[in-house]
Amino acid sequence: MDELTFVKDKIRSFIIKSSYLTDDVVKNETLVFMQGILDSMGFINLINFLEDSFSLKVNDNDLVETNFESVNAIADFVTRKVNVGNMSNQLQ
Repeated sequence: MDELTFVKDKIRSFIIKSSYLTDDVVKNETLVFMQGILDSMGFINLINFLEDSFSLKVNDNDLVETNFESVNAIADFVTRKVNVGNMSNQLQ
């Protein structure tokens, strides 16, 4: 399993568990806010989950819809943040 697939699976599992929905409802391309799967409180929980699970920091400028609209978008955001963090650590 590649890194992106692992990240998507972990995020999707969190969303399914926290929203009490079944895995057939939440797909990787499902628009989780537009479809009412996550609300503002769910978003806060998602941010905490991402920071804890992937050892990253979500900054204010990261809080744009395109980063969080679906599992695919969230996973892309996480892998970008993790890779940027790894590059920063390597440069020090």
